[in-house]
Amino acid sequence: MVPKTGINLRKSSGMNVRLRQDAIVRTLRRRGTATIAELAREVGASRRTVLRDISALRDEGFVIHSEPGPGGGLQLDPQSVQTTARLSVNEVFALLISVASMRAVGNLPFSSLADSGLAKIEKALPADKVRDLRRFLDSLYVGQLAPEVDISNLGVMEPELLPAFEAAFLQRLHLRFQYRDAKGAETSRIIEPQALLILPPLWYLVGWDLAREDFRYFRMDRIGSPEPVPETSFRRRHVTFPDEYQPVRASAR
Repeated sequence: MVPKTGINLRKSSGMNVRLRQDAIVRTLRRRGTATIAELAREVGASRRTVLRDISALRDEGFVIHSEPGPGGGLQLDPQSVQTTARLSVNEVFALLISVASMRAVGNLPFSSLADSGLAKIEKALPADKVRDLRRFLDSLYVGQLAPEVDISNLGVMEPELLPAFEAAFLQRLHLRFQYRDAKGAETSRIIEPQALLILPPLWYLVGWDLAREDFRYFRMDRIGSPEPVPETSFRRRHVTFPDEYQPVRASAR
């Protein structure tokens, strides 16, 4: 009996497909051999779904052998590695943000290697994902934080914020969230997300505030419960930044 991973993989979203395929690879590496039935029980999917996953994993470069008969099953070549990128736009964007923020503070000694690696990852993405990534990059600006800005109360950004911004920005949906100001007062906001500004160590979400009818800069460590608003839409607005804030596309190369 294959031990359970403890992960609920029965939903059918794209992310769960990736989690399921990762679980199959881990199981084969750990056990050496597993049958289709065992893998299906392990990931909570049908035999047909597991067979599709095995085919997809082979397409990505994993060498998976099939041994027929009693005692047989699927075997993953111990030296097998993935040869195609499985990163989402959100994951690649997060990597680019990290590189851009380090470069903004002059703390990226191997910038050419980082750029080369990220370029290879970008080339491995499907064409539609590359378009989304480039639209995403067009919204990203970096600079240096003024020394007089108080960062003593710096908080932690919610992990849901970047995926929520991605969905709202790419689909042109309003973004709803709770915002806590410098004095601790909390308000509910609905905005049109227009850009991200990174002034390490502070990150700002720049949006058109619908209630105030103006641009606002929201510190991302003060944003809570972000969610795109379904069945809404907005147009892209031009955000004017000071000259010292550079778009990532200009600063990266």
